[in-house]
Amino acid sequence: MRIARVTGHVTATVKDVSLAAMRLLVTDIEDGLGNVLEHAVVAVDHLGAGPGDMVLVVTGSAARLPATVGGIPVDATIVAIVDDIKIGGASAQSQPGPSRTGATRRK
Repeated sequence: MRIARVTGHVTATVKDVSLAAMRLLVTDIEDGLGNVLEHAVVAVDHLGAGPGDMVLVVTGSAARLPATVGGIPVDATIVAIVDDIKIGGASAQSQPGPSRTGATRRK
């Protein structure tokens, strides 16, 4: 798993039929201190993450293991929305976006 921050979303009206119900978010992979290691990784989201949210992303073949994306051709899936990470006493927190202000998350 990798730590990432949601920076945007992807709209694609023409795509593979198996991706029809998928929500695609743009994420930046970060280290534990919030430094960006990789920009613009597109990940499938079924949890309701939004801009500014810190998330855990799985990539490669593991991205196809969650029940919501089983067998679908994806390379990155959001598997958790992170509330807080503590490393050596320092804390990194999610910067709540619209999805974190009382809106109900999709399950």
